[in-house]
Parts: sequence; structure tokens; C-alpha cells
Amino acid sequence: MCAMCGRFVSSTPPDQLAAYFGADQLGETLLEPSYNVAPTNEIYTVIEHDGVRTLDISRWGLIPFWAKDTKIGNKMINARAETIATKNAFRKPFQRQRCIIPADGFYEWVLLEGHDKKTPMHIHRVDGAPFALAGIWDTWKDPDGDGEVLRSCTILTGTPNAKIAEIHDRMPIMLPPGAWDTWLDCEIRDPEVLEAFLVPAPPELMEFHPVSTEVNNPRTRGDHLITPVETASVQSTNSTDEDKP
Repeated sequence: MCAMCGRFVSSTPPDQLAAYFGADQLGETLLEPSYNVAPTNEIYTVIEHDGVRTLDISRWGLIPFWAKDTKIGNKMINARAETIATKNAFRKPFQRQRCIIPADGFYEWVLLEGHDKKTPMHIHRVDGAPFALAGIWDTWKDPDGDGEVLRSCTILTGTPNAKIAEIHDRMPIMLPPGAWDTWLDCEIRDPEVLEAFLVPAPPELMEFHPVSTEVNNPRTRGDHLITPVETASVQSTNSTDEDKP
């Protein structure tokens, strides 16, 4: 597990997400916009069954079907692209249960000149469209419960492009529109076909800026969190997982 992408933004209304990804919106449950989505939160996922693409809700943090309880999901918010096809928890979902996780941006923490602590950076697309993050999902049933099924998911991460390399040594896998059909078609299981998508997105697609450390508190979720703040220039030192809140 690689805890790289640990917070992200989900602010686009579900009807707009469904239209953007060519999906049908399922269920009556609507999630409140959040500019600080944290692990274990419910999030939107795009999934396809029998050729029908839907926008539904999953829990962030993969809980394998064989898990004894949900705690394991807290440690599986990300999955390394380099080992996705071989790790026990991820191998079968990668073959058969892939999804797209919409994100309007995500955060990374970096050391800025003149600062003792890491500053959060908000990374987003230059055109304002959502990122299509590559994900996998699984379902889990509590052996001691009432039989209710919980669906959970994780975000794939890989090597960074030149832009993200300025602040971190990994980044989420972002799928271009031309990859969506193949990625969501879980009848396609050829590792070579799927692994061809596990590459860094073009650096010109995105930009980032420093934001308030209020994002460190997962209970703070307002849109002010993505407002740029004035800081000194970014140092060359990349952030590490230990520097996150």
C-alpha cells in the first residue's frame, strides 16, 4: 500500500459527473460536496456492469472480500501500479472490478522556503474538468452482520510526471477519455492491455498552488480550502508520507 493520494476534492454535482463519464446515476443517496475527502469517506465511483455504466457510491479504502473486518481498508486507500497485478488483495479486482474515481483535485504536502512544516498543495486540471482516477473495487460482507454488502475502492498510483515530481515522487494514475471504455470493461483482462494505461498523465494537463493548512483537519471541508495562499517558492525536497496530517 502506498499512502500517496490521501486527500482529494469532490465538488462536481453527481448529475454532471454522470453526464461527463457517460453514466447513469444510481440511487437516491447524494453526497455533500467535499473539498477534503478523507479515507473511509463515501465517494462517487464509475462502474460498468454488462455494458451499463453507472455512477454510484463506494467507501474509500479497499476491503478485500476475505477480510475479517473493515479496518484493513484504512491502509488500502492507494495501490501501487507496479504490483497491482500480483498483490493478493488487488490481483482479482484489477482483472475484473475496475472503476473510475472522479476527483476535482487532490492534495500533496511540500516543504516551502522559510517554512518549518509542510504546506498543502492543491493539484487540479488546468481546464477545470475532473480527473478520472484509475481505481479498483471489491465487495465485503460482515460475517457477523446482517448480510449487508459493502463496496469499497482504492486509487492506483504510479511514477510522477515532471510537474508532480516537483512536490512528490508518486502520483495517482489518471485515465484519458480514450481509455475509459477499455478500463471499465471487465471482460478485458489482458495484463498488457491494462498496464498500458498505468503511466503518468501529461504534465501540461495540471497545475498546483499552495493552500491553507486548514486542509490538515479532515473535518474541514469547505470550498475555501482550495483558495490559493501566498507563500515562498517550492523547495526541491519532495514530501513524504510522514509529513501528512
